[in-house]
Amino acid sequence: MYIIAGLGNPTKEYEGTRHNVGFDVIDRLSERYNIDVTMEKHRALIGKGMIAGQKVILVKPQTYMNLSGESIRSVIDYYKVDPEKELIVIYDDISLGVGQLRIRAKGSAGGHNGIKNIIAHLGGQVFPRIKVGVGEKPPKYDLADYVLGHFSKVEQELMSEGYDNAVKAVELIVSDQMSEAMNEYNRKKKDE
Repeated sequence: MYIIAGLGNPTKEYEGTRHNVGFDVIDRLSERYNIDVTMEKHRALIGKGMIAGQKVILVKPQTYMNLSGESIRSVIDYYKVDPEKELIVIYDDISLGVGQLRIRAKGSAGGHNGIKNIIAHLGGQVFPRIKVGVGEKPPKYDLADYVLGHFSKVEQELMSEGYDNAVKAVELIVSDQMSEAMNEYNRKKKDE
């Protein structure tokens, strides 16, 4: 069984912001696989279903980004999964171009407070993750204002493609094809 957690902030005001791309990918997975993510458990919205022949639990922590680890730890403990192999965390990354992906089996928080909190609650940084690029913060912009901002029309199109690629990456990872997912989606886009 896989726990697939997309990070974001609850409430309407954060919908569609850069910081909520994890939630947006979970929504894509939910649509594609007809998994209803509305059950309230473990301080999260969760949904159970199947992806690529594997049982999955889709998770949208409702603890706000910086406390994501509290919710994810609760889900992991309840379903007794191994976070090193059976957890996939999807979140925003400002060091990647808009809609670009970077897939890793482990790594540091890289300044991302949601990931920092997950590492603290799991007691380690070995867990698969899919970073979805939201573009670099423009100079003189406040980081919080930037990640809580919305995408332009052009960026929305790039993000839509990024979300579709993230869904395909999840399909590969749950099919035990982590290195294939990394080989496919960690490449720079050709037009850069």
